[in-house]
Amino acid sequence: MQANSVSNDSQRASMSKLQIFLENMQPPPPVENQEERLEETLPPPEMAISMSKKRSRLPKRAEAEEIFSFSSVISKLLCRIPAVLLVLVIVFLWSSSTTVISGNIFHLCVSSRKLNNLYCLSAGTQPNFEIPVSIVHNTSNSIVDDFVENPVRISDNITENGRDGVVANAVKIVQEQVRALRSRTANGNSGGHCNGRGLFVYDLPPKFNKELLAQCYDMIPWMNFCKYLSNEGLGEPIMKLGKGWHQTHQYALEPIFHSRVLKHPCRVYDQNEAKLFYVPFYGGLDILRWHFKNVSGDVKDSLGLELVQWLQSQPPWMKNSGKDHVFVLGKISWDFRRKNNTSWGTRLLEHDQMQNPVKLLIERQPWHSNDIGIPHPTHFHPHSDEDIMKWQLKIMKSKRNNLVSFAGAARPGAPENIRSVLIKECVSADTWKCRFLDCDSGACGQPESIIELFMESEFCLQPPGDSPTRKSVFDSLVSGCIPVLFDPFTAYYQYPWHLPEDHTRYSVFIDQEEVRSMEVNVVERLMKVSVREREDMRRYIVYELLPGLLYGDSTSKFDKFQDAFSITMNNLLERISILDSTSVN
Repeated sequence: MQANSVSNDSQRASMSKLQIFLENMQPPPPVENQEERLEETLPPPEMAISMSKKRSRLPKRAEAEEIFSFSSVISKLLCRIPAVLLVLVIVFLWSSSTTVISGNIFHLCVSSRKLNNLYCLSAGTQPNFEIPVSIVHNTSNSIVDDFVENPVRISDNITENGRDGVVANAVKIVQEQVRALRSRTANGNSGGHCNGRGLFVYDLPPKFNKELLAQCYDMIPWMNFCKYLSNEGLGEPIMKLGKGWHQTHQYALEPIFHSRVLKHPCRVYDQNEAKLFYVPFYGGLDILRWHFKNVSGDVKDSLGLELVQWLQSQPPWMKNSGKDHVFVLGKISWDFRRKNNTSWGTRLLEHDQMQNPVKLLIERQPWHSNDIGIPHPTHFHPHSDEDIMKWQLKIMKSKRNNLVSFAGAARPGAPENIRSVLIKECVSADTWKCRFLDCDSGACGQPESIIELFMESEFCLQPPGDSPTRKSVFDSLVSGCIPVLFDPFTAYYQYPWHLPEDHTRYSVFIDQEEVRSMEVNVVERLMKVSVREREDMRRYIVYELLPGLLYGDSTSKFDKFQDAFSITMNNLLERISILDSTSVN
C-alpha cells in the first residue's frame, strides 16, 4: 500500500461521493398508510360471528331473522371494542411515531431492526452534500463559505465537462480546511499551564441541559433511555468487559463532556478572567426528545432559539459576537441544519448568531471550519494511565482468528449504499476469512458482542451508514482492529485533532465506486495485505492513537496519556490564544 496511491484513491472517492449526493439524493419514499394496515389486521364483525359456537340449523326465514337480531346486538358490542382500540392505536402512532414514518426510518427501526437496538436511533439522518454557490461559481477563495438557503446543484449550473472540476475544487477546499485545522494542533499537555487562558462554563437555566437529561424516561417511546445516560452520560457498567466499560450511547457526548469540563484545571468563575466560554447546551438531546413525536418545526426550534436569545444578553457574547464561545453537540452537524422542505432535526446552526462559535460534533459539516469533528464516545472510559496500559496489552495479545469482520445491516432503501455488496462478499467467503454480525437480527444490541468480534478480527469493514461517519470506526480502533474505509468523509476529513493526515498508518482505503461496480472483491484485496503491514498498523493504532480516542470518566487523571477530552481542550485553548493575539495586534 503506497501512501500516494491511497491518497489519490481517497480524493477520487471524495469526488465520487459528492457527485452521488449531489445528483441522486431524493426525498424518502412514503410509507404505506398505517391506519389501513391496522384495519386489515382487525377482524370484521361477520368474522367474529362465524367463530361462535355451532347450533342446530333453523328454517331459513327464522334463521335469517335470528341472525339479523343476534348479529345486530353482537356487532354493536364487538364493533365498539375494536373501534376504541383502533382509535387508541392511531393516537399512539400519531403522537409518538409520526416522525419515524415521515423521516423514512420506519423500515429500518420497526420492520428490520430490533427495537432495543440503539443503533436504530441514527436511522433516517439526512445529510446534505450540496456545494455552496460560491464554490460552484468560483467566486470565493475563502475556506469558509456560508450555506445559502437554496444551494445550486452542480448539474443545474455547469456542463458535463465542468462537473469534475467543480467537485475537485470543492474537495480541495475541504482538504485545505482540515489541513489548516491540523496546522494549529496543540503540542503536549497544556492543561496544567493555563497561562491566563481561563475557561468559563456558563451556568445555564436547567431547561437547556439538566431538564433535557431528566426526560430520558420517555425520550424513546419503547424503552427507558435513562440507563444509557446515567453515570454522567457514561451509562450503566458492562461487567463482562471489565473496569471502565459502560453502556455508553453514541449520542451521549454532551453530558460526558460537560462533566469533564466542570473539573478542568483552567476553569475560572469570573467571566472577566476567561478567554474561552463553554456553553453546556444539550442540543442533541433536544433533537432526540422530539424525534418520535408529532410536533411542528417551530416547536423543535424553540429551545435553541431561546438559547440564542439568552446568550445575546450576556456581556461575553456581546464582546466578541460569540467567537470565543464553544458548543459540544452530540449529534451530527446535519441534524442541526434542517432545511425548509424537511422535518428532520432543528435549525440551531442555521441561525446567523451561531456562525462564529466553535461547534464540536461527532460529524462535522464539510464547508464550515468552525465545525470540528471529535471522536464518538466509545464504551471504554478509563480512569488512569494504568487502565489504558492494561487494555493496550490485552488487545495486542488478542488472538485474531478472523481476517475480516463486518457488524452492521443492509440499507435496502438506499440502493447506492455498498453494504449489501459487502455483506454478500462476506457471507460467501470462508468463515475464517470474514464474519458478519447482522444488526438486523438484534445481534448488535449488546456492546460486548461487537467489541469481542472486533478484538478477534484483523480488519473491520466500515462503510457509510445513514451519514458518512460511524461510531463503529472508533469501536474498531479501540479494539485494535484496522478499519477499512470506503469514503474519505468517514474519517479523513472529520477529526483533524485526533487522527493524523497520513491515514495509511491506521486504515485501509478502498474506493466505494470500485466496490459498487464489482471491480474489486474486498476480502480478496485485504488478503494481500502482509502480516508485517498489519502488525505495524496495529501497533500504531494501539500505542499512538488509542489513548486519544477515549473519553476518561469524570474523575479520571492521566499523567502519561492525553485522552480525547484533553486533546480537544488543549486545541481549543491554543485556538483561543491565537484569536486573542490576533485581536491584540
